[in-house]
Amino acid sequence: MSEIDPTSLLQPAATQVRDPVSGRSVWLAGMVKNPRPKGSDLIYDLHFSDAHDLEARQRIPRAIEGHLRQLGFEGKVYAMPAGAPPRMGSRGGREPGPGKDPVKGMSGPGMQPHGGPIQKQPLEGVKHVIAVASGKGGVGKSTVSTNLAVALARRGHTAGLLDADIYGPSVPTMMGAERRPMVDPATRKILPVEAHGVRCLSMGHLVDPEEAMIWRGPMVMSAVRQFLQDAIWAGTDYLVIDLPPGTGDAQLTLIQAVELSGAIIVTTPQPVALADAVRGITMFRKLEVPLLGVVENMAWYELPDGTRDHVFGRDGGKEVAVRYETELLSQIPLQSALREAGDLGVPAALSDGALGQAFAELARRVVEQLPVDAAVSR
Repeated sequence: MSEIDPTSLLQPAATQVRDPVSGRSVWLAGMVKNPRPKGSDLIYDLHFSDAHDLEARQRIPRAIEGHLRQLGFEGKVYAMPAGAPPRMGSRGGREPGPGKDPVKGMSGPGMQPHGGPIQKQPLEGVKHVIAVASGKGGVGKSTVSTNLAVALARRGHTAGLLDADIYGPSVPTMMGAERRPMVDPATRKILPVEAHGVRCLSMGHLVDPEEAMIWRGPMVMSAVRQFLQDAIWAGTDYLVIDLPPGTGDAQLTLIQAVELSGAIIVTTPQPVALADAVRGITMFRKLEVPLLGVVENMAWYELPDGTRDHVFGRDGGKEVAVRYETELLSQIPLQSALREAGDLGVPAALSDGALGQAFAELARRVVEQLPVDAAVSR
């Protein structure tokens, strides 16, 4: 197994250190640049403005090194100061001027400056990799991903959940797993956080919840690549990947970087959502990724008298599945209990009620298409 590039730890460490001038992290303020390894050590450039006083110039590199140690980095750290001389006692709060790009010149976890070619590599010890995607946001893709992973674990399988939505990570909240991952000292790889029997990894585990990820496409691609190839997923029967909405960089990176066993499209019955779902189906088929089927979320709302109110339309997901000759894997009703479960970090799939049974059935149908030898089934 390859070791983690020490530069990959710099972004999560620097994101935790606040710049007193801009009020943002020193990473998003563009102060940390040009990380490069030197053997087992790490060198990077630390850029200051004339508004940074001597105290800030001494405190910031110490703080970054402290967070690197917390992430398991044991080598020496060299911060190469650059920029204007300090103004003694200055405590300015200026933002970058017009036209300044705080992200320009930055590199993300394990990133090459121009993205570089992506080599498809097997994930050691992972039997099936499943992408959960949607054409548009707000259809419940993360809800389906988290509950599918939990339902697979409840069946006795070893399940993993990778949150590839770099801009809007929600897995830590929905799984109740907000602690930071550790780095395995032997392999220098990331150890996913475990919750409800599922191994989880998300950008939300590495950055402050209020930190905006102002990243261009190559940075997103590199982060997804590292989550796949520089984390310990060995021994996983099913790795569920929660993709961001759309058909962009993260989706292409995933498809190019790893062999997918199949993809699931999540949609609501609403026509505008269905149109985007079709684009997702088209993308996976063009890239020769097997389509496991469609999940129709928010399919109906059950009234007190037992009748169903089809709030967003009726059977739209079913019609798309029929038209594109794939399976309708599940129809999930619109229920406040499902939303509340996600907010509390206790997925509905853990329950034995109707919602729990719906996700158990979804997991059963996925396993039926992608069987795992010697798996224990409940």
